[in-house]
Amino acid sequence: MNKDLTIGNPGKSLIMFTIPLFISVMFQQMYNIADSVIAGKFAGEDALAAIGASYPITMIFMAVAVGCQIGCSVVISKHFGSGNMQMTKTCISTSLISGTVLSAILTLVGVLFSGVFMQWVQTPANIFDDGCLYLMIYTGGFIFLFLYNIVTGIFNSLGDSKTPLYLLIASSVGNVILDCILIIPFKMGVAGAAWATFAAQGAACILALFLLFRRVKSMKIQGGKPFSGRALGEICTVAVPSVLQQSFISVGNLFIQYMVNGYGSSIVAGYSAAIKLNTFAITCFTTIGNGMSSFTAQNIGADKPERIRKGFRSSLFFSLGTAAVFFLLFFILSEPLLSLFMNGDSSRLAMDTGVDFLRIASPFYFIVCIKLLCDGVLRGSEAMGCFMAATFTDLILRVVLAAIFSNTMGEVRGIWLSWPGAWIAGTIMSVIFYLTGMWSRKLRKTPIAKTVEESLEDIFEESPAEESEE
Repeated sequence: MNKDLTIGNPGKSLIMFTIPLFISVMFQQMYNIADSVIAGKFAGEDALAAIGASYPITMIFMAVAVGCQIGCSVVISKHFGSGNMQMTKTCISTSLISGTVLSAILTLVGVLFSGVFMQWVQTPANIFDDGCLYLMIYTGGFIFLFLYNIVTGIFNSLGDSKTPLYLLIASSVGNVILDCILIIPFKMGVAGAAWATFAAQGAACILALFLLFRRVKSMKIQGGKPFSGRALGEICTVAVPSVLQQSFISVGNLFIQYMVNGYGSSIVAGYSAAIKLNTFAITCFTTIGNGMSSFTAQNIGADKPERIRKGFRSSLFFSLGTAAVFFLLFFILSEPLLSLFMNGDSSRLAMDTGVDFLRIASPFYFIVCIKLLCDGVLRGSEAMGCFMAATFTDLILRVVLAAIFSNTMGEVRGIWLSWPGAWIAGTIMSVIFYLTGMWSRKLRKTPIAKTVEESLEDIFEESPAEESEE
């Protein structure tokens, strides 16, 4: 069912739309986590390290998919919010056609150059072959992953966050079952984990495409081109910066993985487990921001910017509450959670490495969740210059600080300390861009001081107008 996010109580509409997205991403993260947990438990520490060593490379491919998903979702949301259904249909078909071409090219690149990529991050010799095999199989199924993300973005732009949730629940459960079958009784190790993900993503993609085609047909939209250069241009305006943002973050993580790999496979294994948990948390915050993007885009299309500020406040408290949960889990229960990835043969060094990372990073979730929410508004309003500036600040500082701290301290903990510093700097910039109304400049000419005042008031005070709007 399509949902109009431009009517009703702003906070309630946004939260009800975001919750299915939030649950969806939790199941989505089960793909990678299940691979690592089951491989680490039943195939050993080296298997866990091999999957972890390839992880930053797989995230570069994932970054392209997510960036394109954001571009499609924002543009389709804008046209859907404005009531231009012909352009909505054209943007949907253009997204699918261009996405198919791009993902096919990237799939071929991933399969052919897996070994080269693993060499670039100086993967330890004892885990190189398994890491390369996992990456080759994973990227072989990238076309499914890419198109699935595009379809998910389309559903979200139409206000339907429940259909992607149901698909993810089914595919995640299927992935876990296949992991257990291929790794435990068939003893396929790293290859079993990769093939399980391949099969689950493929099935989810095919079903998602079928449901989307049926949904578009039921909308009975007359006219609309199957492909439009104008639509592609609009999508690229948002998608390219989003892809660059996601990719540069992944490239930054690639450099960090390069540094971590130099400390040996036990350190790599501990970091691999911890970064999976950390990514779980960050992805949840990002998803709340993505919900804010769709909400922002629809309301900008409907010329209702006042609803955006009210929705932001509701999402802010939701995001901070989520940060509190992850902080408590990761700071207090870090060792039990990490033990899920490790068996009795895993070294104490691997465990201590993961615990140290989580206890350094998790207190700063309260900061980074605010950044990602502000970024959601910036993306949804197509204020991509501001969005990119805040993101690049985070990225560049993380890599630079990791190199400086690890060299001066002479230990891997120096790398972990780069996360808080980068998050703080990036958050300051994103918050400034939001409070000064940079995202609303195209909509209304308001003095900056007044915009800041209004924004702060909307965050911390309940307005009578919102209470009565149902």
